[in-house]
Amino acid sequence: MKQQIGFIGLGAMGSGMAANLLTKGWPLTVWAHRNQEAAQKLVSAGAGQAATPRALAEGCDIVLLCVTGSPQVEAVVRGPDGLAAAGKPLLIVDCSTSNPPSTIALAAELATQGVTLIDAPLARTPKEAAEGKLDVMVGGAAEAVARARPVLEAFAARIVHTGPTGSGHTMKLLNNFVSMGYSAIYSEALMLGAKAGLTPQVFNSVISGSRMDCGFYQAFFDFVLNRNENAQRFAIANALKDMTYLASFAQAAGIANPVGAVVRNGFATAVATGHGEKFVPALSDIVAGLNGVSLVEPAAE
Repeated sequence: MKQQIGFIGLGAMGSGMAANLLTKGWPLTVWAHRNQEAAQKLVSAGAGQAATPRALAEGCDIVLLCVTGSPQVEAVVRGPDGLAAAGKPLLIVDCSTSNPPSTIALAAELATQGVTLIDAPLARTPKEAAEGKLDVMVGGAAEAVARARPVLEAFAARIVHTGPTGSGHTMKLLNNFVSMGYSAIYSEALMLGAKAGLTPQVFNSVISGSRMDCGFYQAFFDFVLNRNENAQRFAIANALKDMTYLASFAQAAGIANPVGAVVRNGFATAVATGHGEKFVPALSDIVAGLNGVSLVEPAAE
């Protein structure tokens, strides 16, 4: 008999993940703080719906979280209506992009209550979430990861056990540092090219298919060249949150991360100028605009 699964966080990624759990036969209960439309769609497909996180935990064995970050994770775990208040052994799988020190501290706190917390952040996009083809980085004890693995396989094509609890979130921050670093470099290079009269099309004709090409580049440039708003559905504000977590991690470790600081400041500038809700590839337009150039042909504008 399959374990009862709870799911909290039905956003762009979470709704696709939860739908895959249902489709693949897992008994599912959801709790939605904001996205009631997604919750009702899942309920119509056979999921249950809980009134509070505590009520969800009372009826479940494993609970997956896919929320914005550490403050939201802590909010649904703690308190009189939180998951831990159910007072029962529970496996919590945090698929959010959370701050590693918070994850480690919360896991230690929950362990004293008989609750196990592991981290399982995600890579790829809502498209792969809906297709069940996400990449998952899992931090936790081997037995807890083994227990969670069949559940994760419902929406993941690749699962990597990164080490102890907190290591998944650390690896996720490094993953996002690389991808957001690419975004910052592409944006600045495109702006410099535009200043010199080189169009994004010319830039792409050199980079695409070369050793510097990659899947992330192709998604980014699907927006730059084709204006596809859905090419990479990750908000600039969330990118800033992740780069801030990286800065916090580096500071706690007592190390210098000058490149990370530059990347973070680029996204901080975008948020400060009112562009936080735009998706990451739009950073190219923001950087260009701040420097008095455009990446869009006049006719298209």
